[in-house]
Amino acid sequence: MCTTCGCGEGETRIEGHAHDGWHRHADGTLHRHAHHGDHAHGEAATRRLRVEQDLLAANEAHAARNRARFAQQGIFALNLLSSPGSGKTALLCRTIDALQGHVAVGVIEGDQQTSRDAERIRATGVPAVQVNTGKGCHLDAHMVAHALERLDPEPGSLLLIENVGNLVCPAAFDLGEAHKVVVLSITEGEDKPLKYPDMFAAADLMVLNKIDLAPHLSFDEAACIGFAHRVNPQIQVLRTSATRGDGIDAWVEWIVAGLQAAQHASQAAQGRREVAA
Repeated sequence: MCTTCGCGEGETRIEGHAHDGWHRHADGTLHRHAHHGDHAHGEAATRRLRVEQDLLAANEAHAARNRARFAQQGIFALNLLSSPGSGKTALLCRTIDALQGHVAVGVIEGDQQTSRDAERIRATGVPAVQVNTGKGCHLDAHMVAHALERLDPEPGSLLLIENVGNLVCPAAFDLGEAHKVVVLSITEGEDKPLKYPDMFAAADLMVLNKIDLAPHLSFDEAACIGFAHRVNPQIQVLRTSATRGDGIDAWVEWIVAGLQAAQHASQAAQGRREVAA
């Protein structure tokens, strides 16, 4: 986990603004985000474990605030994870095209550098905020909270968070999302769930992407799904081709069902608050 390698200390940028850890909240209080590089190299394992625990506890607090906001506003937030090149951005663009005119969508893009993916999303007409993590290898809940301030997603909307391409560290960081979705390109091989078990154990859904390439590969789909279920018996599986459109209807149906559930839960909670008042 990156708490032991100190990745990304002080290098996060949200839409080109440096985020060195210090910021002022609306109430005027100054707060420093505890980055995971804030410890000396060579410390004892017990000290390192304590730092990791403190980091994750701080992240959980931010994630809880994000989750409360999503619940109150009926926002359905998905955290999309994968290795680089799995086709996440292409899948998002295809998803946006399918939902255009029916569902309000906002996107948070996570990459170490450039705003290329956010620009691809904006070209569809959907608002997107780019978070550049520098040497950092994942998004955390605090970064997402800052991105939400800039994005300001509509109540009842779909929020798609494209995490940094990495099958290791992002698994450990809750962003407040409803679900983690791991996107696996069939070009990567069927053994990825066994090689990166924490990621597949944390995900609720595995999307097998680029299935249009199956005739050209020796990918064993049944073995891959079996490995994923060995790691996480509850994980759901969908098959897609973001370029050709295979499986997009089932993927969109899964999203819409989750979005409707989030909207209904928010409306019910608002009704209870009104009755209580």
